[in-house]
Amino acid sequence: MEDPPLSTAILLLFCLILLPIGESDLESDRATLINLRNFLGGRTLRWNTSLSSPCSWLGVRCDSIGVSELRLPGAGLSGDLPAGFGNLTRLQKLSLRFNALSGPIPADLGNLSGLSELHLEGNFFSGQVPDFLFGMKSLVRLNLADNIFSGEISPRFGNLKRLVVLYLGNNSFTGSIPDIDLPELDQFNVSFNRLNGSIPDKLARFSADSFLGNFLCGKPLKSCDGSGTGEKKDNKLSTGAIVGIVMGCVIGVLIILAILIFLCRRKEKGEKEIIPKMTEVEIPKGKAAMESESLSGDYSKVSAKRGAGGIRNLVFFGNTIREFDLEDLLRASAEVLGKGTFGTTYKASLEMGISVAVKRLKEGTAPEKEFRERMEQVGRMDHENLVPLRAYYYSRDEKLLVYDYLPMGSLSALLHGSNGAGRTPLNWETRSGIALGAARGIAYLHSHGSSHGNIKSSNILLTRSYEARVSDFGLAHLANPDPTPNHRVAGYRAPEVTDPHKVSPKADVYSFGVLLLELLTGKPPTHSQLNDEGVDLPRWVQSVVREEWTVEVFDLELLRYQNVEDEMVELLQLALDCTVQYPDKRPPMAVVTRRIEELCHSSSQREENVTNESFYGTDEGISQQYYSADSVVPPSLKD
Repeated sequence: MEDPPLSTAILLLFCLILLPIGESDLESDRATLINLRNFLGGRTLRWNTSLSSPCSWLGVRCDSIGVSELRLPGAGLSGDLPAGFGNLTRLQKLSLRFNALSGPIPADLGNLSGLSELHLEGNFFSGQVPDFLFGMKSLVRLNLADNIFSGEISPRFGNLKRLVVLYLGNNSFTGSIPDIDLPELDQFNVSFNRLNGSIPDKLARFSADSFLGNFLCGKPLKSCDGSGTGEKKDNKLSTGAIVGIVMGCVIGVLIILAILIFLCRRKEKGEKEIIPKMTEVEIPKGKAAMESESLSGDYSKVSAKRGAGGIRNLVFFGNTIREFDLEDLLRASAEVLGKGTFGTTYKASLEMGISVAVKRLKEGTAPEKEFRERMEQVGRMDHENLVPLRAYYYSRDEKLLVYDYLPMGSLSALLHGSNGAGRTPLNWETRSGIALGAARGIAYLHSHGSSHGNIKSSNILLTRSYEARVSDFGLAHLANPDPTPNHRVAGYRAPEVTDPHKVSPKADVYSFGVLLLELLTGKPPTHSQLNDEGVDLPRWVQSVVREEWTVEVFDLELLRYQNVEDEMVELLQLALDCTVQYPDKRPPMAVVTRRIEELCHSSSQREENVTNESFYGTDEGISQQYYSADSVVPPSLKD
């Protein structure tokens, strides 16, 4: 037998050498991923580490040798990003967007010479953009938006000649935009930083949206001389003009101050002549109220006006039985239920054995006539999915609203209040029923010409049978909300809403869409409160859907109900329809309600056809579905 040619022998030897190297690389990548998971805070990645290969783990994709893609968008990760990613030498795409990661970008990322996509947006990374990043010349897409990066934008971004996408918006960059030349650049954004100066000519081809929220000038924004877009001019105001402007401003301020002083004195004089002397009466508190004062604070110090009619009392609505009056209410023991956008809500336990919910509105409510007219409108709202307003009290210093007390509390508390072993999971039937009840209540408000204005899970209260009751409607036009609302509230707000007093039905639809996403994902909106592992729900869901991992969107407690997957995906699509950016493209609440009714009817029919089957499914089925990175997404969600 003849010996094989030398070239064939060399090829065989090369293949024999490569095979163990490939296996070794995959084992090394597996060990690196496990180490990274152990260092990252927040929600633990549910990787099945009993598998010898990491290629089937959530968010991990491999080529023939090692891990080529790691995508973990909105996975609830927090803390400083540890070193170690640089050991994934085959990595081409890395996405950690919409988490709560912080600190600087680890330097060993510079070892990833083949990295083409780096998505770090929607985190809390800080400091300057590290120099090693400018040596990663294989980058095609780089997104660092929505972080806390600072310092100047380096001209060395111009080294990344292959860049097609560069997003740096919503950070704290300062200084001017460097004159970078990136011929392949197709998408660029530096909006909402602290940049100043003129926009370089090579970047002027991008739209004005790419530069908003800064102190920039030049095309496509206004010309640097303030005369509109066009060429820069060097015209300056003369010294005389500047002096004239300053003097005019000073005189204007003095005139305004004089007018204000005059009006204040006139008002004070009028009050002395018209308003009789006010007697501040503190209603005596009962023993129970004294015992609960340390728990709840005290809402019983109500200023009451004495006159011919005595103490001004509660105003009741409809056929409500008047079992108590103001004095009974103020003598009751009070327990704080929550502090919301428009005031603090208490549980008042009356001496005759009944309990009511009392909302004490914040200062700055509307004038008395407008307040009473609005309360009359709210009191007339009568629907089984609304929390009815039973009575109210108005004085110059105090405004109290009295509602039915629902002991089951809010949807927010049920979804996020307890993660312990004693927590009762919410099944699909309960969640879809809550969605339907809330939709019907909001649709009723819209049909009567009223918007809600403050839809969120803490304003969806539940009966003992988990039926939804919408609360806090009709208050957005009255009370002044907190001037610095928390990010959780902002997470429900439609992007077009700038004045919380003026909320349209279409803005309500957006907020309801966020509420649906919260029901489906189990996540609270926005990631400002890290211990709640919240995310920007519409953006996160859209990003996961684009990656074709729709199953990863749903709360793990829902994945056990595999017989209603179609309905879950349809409700997800409806939520995305409700949260589109343009109000005119959102469906009206009547249509939203009808679509949820059809979903609930479909799932109930399916349940009737399922016999001799466990209501909770099998854990094995959950794990097989959850850990698959190749989940099928309906065509309607891929667009």
